[in-house]
Amino acid sequence: MKFLNMALALVLMLFSVVTFAQAINLNTATAKELESLKGIGPARASAIVKYREEHGLFESVDDLTKVPGIKDKALEKLLADNKGMLTVEDAEEAEAAETPESSSAPDAPKTPDMPSAPKMPEMPKTPEMPKTPEMPKTPEMPKAPS
Repeated sequence: MKFLNMALALVLMLFSVVTFAQAINLNTATAKELESLKGIGPARASAIVKYREEHGLFESVDDLTKVPGIKDKALEKLLADNKGMLTVEDAEEAEAAETPESSSAPDAPKTPDMPSAPKMPEMPKTPEMPKTPEMPKTPEMPKAPS
């Protein structure tokens, strides 16, 4: 029973590796992505990226022979070891793939701004005291005729 479980786990692992393997576009791949291919180490991956940056996009997979350190035999072995894993898209397709507009994943939601502290209300102005009305003048009494 233990052997059967281990065999089943091994088969599932192999299928998952094959299922999730993706073709790597030479015109957009990073050095780290290129290193994941069999036969490409850190030095060769960085040489491919450097060549692409200096000379422009690759037109075909065969253009890898223009990269220093990759000859015809090395390319044949690389292609044999990584069947169908190396691709070259047109420049327009490569640029479209790099733009975030073409990604199928939705953008992450924007984090809300922290609320600011409420403003202190202004102190009301002290009202002016009403003026006291002047006392009306007392009318003068008419003088008696003399």
